[in-house]
Amino acid sequence: MARAMDPGPAPKKQRFATARQIVQAYSMTRKTDRWIGAWVLGTFVAVLAVFVVLGIVFDHPVYLSIVGIPFAVLSALIVFGRRAEKAAYATVEGQPGAAAAVLNQLKRGWTVQPAVAATPKQDIVHRAIGRPGIVLVGEGSPQRVGTLLAQERKKLGRVAPDAPVIDFQVGSGEGQISLKEFQRKLVKLPRILQPSQVADVERRISALSSLGMQVPKGPLPKGMRAPRQMR
Repeated sequence: MARAMDPGPAPKKQRFATARQIVQAYSMTRKTDRWIGAWVLGTFVAVLAVFVVLGIVFDHPVYLSIVGIPFAVLSALIVFGRRAEKAAYATVEGQPGAAAAVLNQLKRGWTVQPAVAATPKQDIVHRAIGRPGIVLVGEGSPQRVGTLLAQERKKLGRVAPDAPVIDFQVGSGEGQISLKEFQRKLVKLPRILQPSQVADVERRISALSSLGMQVPKGPLPKGMRAPRQMR
């Protein structure tokens, strides 16, 4: 009979990997948020202090102090995660391709194509296709990006006229939104298309992008709603 393998080292390696990731995230966040350590430690101490006080009031200081430790750790991790996310957005804000980094964090079910259109002045449009429809994201000058987005919408209208198209402009210019706001709006988009419809949209757009391939014509499968615009 074969001997069972010892599963012990694997979880230990995972714990070490997680610890290294936390340390790396802390080091990167510390470069832009020098108060991160004070916030995390302060949160831990404050939450634990609440449990200690409750323990004294109810005459169970040791028990409630022990119970309070995991809550204090969890609260500190939540604060750390939020400030690390804020620091990460601040680091890439305004850099060309920053919106593409947000798109690449989308979960399974999305097809992301960075820089489907661009100008020599670093105005860029990225595209993502998923159940909410076709998402176009522009970065750069509001005027030039607006022109690029209009051109892309026109192209898409020829091959997928019934597919919802949502466009965003990310940046600090007039009518543009920040990376963090873009990420929040992106994850809240309603799911309109069925997986089969998403696959059909991808096929049509892929045909448009392929040289020498005939672009399929005709309406998409029934059941799609009217395009919903958002800026």
